[in-house]
Amino acid sequence: MSSIAIPGRTQLDHLLDRARKGVITSGELVVLGVESIQAMASDIARRKFSWEEFMLQAWFMTRVSLLPTILVAIPFGVITSVQIGAVANQIGATSFSGAVNGIGVLRQGAPLVTSLMIAGAVGSAICSDLGARTVREEIDALKVMGISPVQRLVAPRVLAALVVAELLTVIVSMTAMTTAYVMNVGGGSISSGAYLDSFISFSNPMDFFLAEFKALLFGFIATIVASHKGLHAKGGPKGVADAVNEAVVLSVIILAAVNVAITQAYVMVFPASIT
Repeated sequence: MSSIAIPGRTQLDHLLDRARKGVITSGELVVLGVESIQAMASDIARRKFSWEEFMLQAWFMTRVSLLPTILVAIPFGVITSVQIGAVANQIGATSFSGAVNGIGVLRQGAPLVTSLMIAGAVGSAICSDLGARTVREEIDALKVMGISPVQRLVAPRVLAALVVAELLTVIVSMTAMTTAYVMNVGGGSISSGAYLDSFISFSNPMDFFLAEFKALLFGFIATIVASHKGLHAKGGPKGVADAVNEAVVLSVIILAAVNVAITQAYVMVFPASIT
C-alpha cells in the first residue's frame, strides 16, 4: 500500500522542531545566567575574580557604546519634546510637558536606548569574540585544561556589562532630558520654572531606580544571550556571523517582552500621583 501524505505535516513538524529548539535555548540561557552569577560571586568572595579581564571588557564596552549612545539619546530627546509639545499645545496642557518628557525618558527611553546599545554594539562584539574562540577550538582547549569558560570569559563580561549599563543609563537620562528641556524652554513654549515644577510634581525617586533596575536586567540579558550564541557558534566565519545576527535579534525580542512586563508591574505597584 502506498503511503498517504498528510497535508501540512511537514510544516507542523517544522513548527514543533522550532518550538523544541526554543525551549532548549531558553533553558540553556537560564543555566548560563545562573552559572555566570555563581562563578562571579564565588570568585569575588575567594579573591580569584579576573579583575584585569573585567577592566579590559568594561573599557572596551564603554569605548564602543558611549558615543553612539549619546548620539542616539540627543535625537530621542528632540523627538519626544517635539511630539509631546505639539500634543500639549493642542489640548492646552503645555505645563505638563516637563513631567511627560522627564518621566518618559526615565521609565522607558533611557533603559531602552541603553539596552539596544548593549545588545547591538556590545552584544555583537561579545558574541563575535566568543564565537571566534569557539570555532578556533580555544573554548574546547580551556575545557581540556580544566578551566571553565563561564568562569574565565563570561563572568567578567557580565559584570562589566552590568556596570557599563548602569552608567550609560545615567548618561542617556541626562542627555535626553537636557535636550528636551532646551527644546521646550528654549523654544519659548514653556517657562523654565513651570517645566521643572511639573517634572518634580509627578516624578519620584522610584522612577530613577526603575531605570537603573531595567538597565541592570537588560544588560544582563543581552550579555547572556550574546555569550550563549558565541559559545555555541559553529561552521567557521559564517557560523560566527549567523550567531551574531541571532544574538542581536533574540536580545531585542527578549528585552521588549521583559520591558513590557516590568512596566506593567511598576504601574500597578506605583501608580502615578502628584507629589
